[in-house]
Amino acid sequence: MPSPSNRPASRADRTTPRELWTMDAQLKDIQPGSGIVIHLEKAWGGVRRCWLKTFRRGYVARMAASRKGDFNPCPHEVLDPRDLKFYRNQGGWYWDLKDDPFAWRDRLPFARVGLAELFLMCGSTTAAALGFAWWANQSTGAAKVVAILLAVTCAVICGLIAWFFRNPRRISLPDPGLVVSPADGKIVEIEDIAFDDYIGGPAKKIGIFLSIFNVHINRAPVAGRVVGLRYRPGKYLNALRPESARENEQLAIMLEEHQAPFRGMIVRQITGAIARRIVCWSKPGDELGRGEQIGMIKLGSRTELVLPVEECLEIRVRLGDNVKAGTSVLASYAVHK
Repeated sequence: MPSPSNRPASRADRTTPRELWTMDAQLKDIQPGSGIVIHLEKAWGGVRRCWLKTFRRGYVARMAASRKGDFNPCPHEVLDPRDLKFYRNQGGWYWDLKDDPFAWRDRLPFARVGLAELFLMCGSTTAAALGFAWWANQSTGAAKVVAILLAVTCAVICGLIAWFFRNPRRISLPDPGLVVSPADGKIVEIEDIAFDDYIGGPAKKIGIFLSIFNVHINRAPVAGRVVGLRYRPGKYLNALRPESARENEQLAIMLEEHQAPFRGMIVRQITGAIARRIVCWSKPGDELGRGEQIGMIKLGSRTELVLPVEECLEIRVRLGDNVKAGTSVLASYAVHK
């Protein structure tokens, strides 16, 4: 939470926007929990940069000419937008969409930050399925049956992995006062909080459990800006257990609506027993639209939304409801005309 000198005023006094927090020093890239795949991608990036500098010097020069920003946020050279993939939350250099030759990847039906995992896991399971299929073709009797079962199992696993990393298009409702779900999943907790330090008063917490079958992209519940982020390492308990919200690795994204009363809200990404990788590319000062993507959690997990309690607040979900990020309305604030 913020230091006393940076602590927000109570909600009753909120007539101006909050001051932006400094970036959490623990957040060196968009995936603070690290992981094997991110290390493989970073190693491949070094090979790619060496190749580009050797064989595509004209391309490197064109990219440098169209690059914008005032500093390199990465611990390595930046030759094109791919080099910024893991450091989007650090500010600095960037390319406009018209100058980014890789912007099309954001339009794929799969999460861009999960493309490497998708390629590696689907590639390996597909290769295994083909290998078992070949074995089945060469075998007879019980061995043939076993090979067929293994091939089918690998094919099913490949399909489930692709299904997990899907990124369907979502369009949020434009009506004022709505608070949409930050995640797909099931409502497993609706809890009253007597006082939340960031909110500046009583709050309501809504917990969402994401199974491995849910879309795992997280989205902004309201239109506003990112005030700050706070990361906390932790355990990997089953996300269905209430204590997981207290003890698991998590990242809290502090948001604020654009207009008075500048309601503050918190989206909290929490890992689970299977999910070990929180991803968040937002940073303090980012302006977000309602339903805009802000990150994801790779594999099963939990997402919480904390919002201020007011007389005009209406909670529009119940325990057990299934919700979708960006489109399902969790709550609404009456708009006084």
